[in-house]
Amino acid sequence: METRPMRKLVINKSYGAFCLSHMAFLRLRELGQREALQEPDLGAYWPSGATPQEPSLNMCGVLIPRDDQKLVQVVEELGAVANGHCAELKIVEIPHDVHWEIEKVGGVEHVSEVHRMWS
Repeated sequence: METRPMRKLVINKSYGAFCLSHMAFLRLRELGQREALQEPDLGAYWPSGATPQEPSLNMCGVLIPRDDQKLVQVVEELGAVANGHCAELKIVEIPHDVHWEIEKVGGVEHVSEVHRMWS
């Protein structure tokens, strides 16, 4: 039986929005993740307030591509600690050759295959 290579993506399964905790954001910066390095670190100006309970500092990483290997690595490493404010992150595996998109309803996301449409 032939196995197809799989791709890992990070999605949000909560009625919040996709975002990372400040701790996950800092770990991505340690790993050199490009979008995380370009995003300002608001917690650097208020380190005592950069706790998991502070919503404004736990809404990081919204521009990071969901199939970024470093993002997947951090979510695997940190588990629920990677969740940003009102987020519940989950790793989904799809076949590597699928042209995909993330769809959401009320913040809860799923991955679907892109289909062609004409009108």
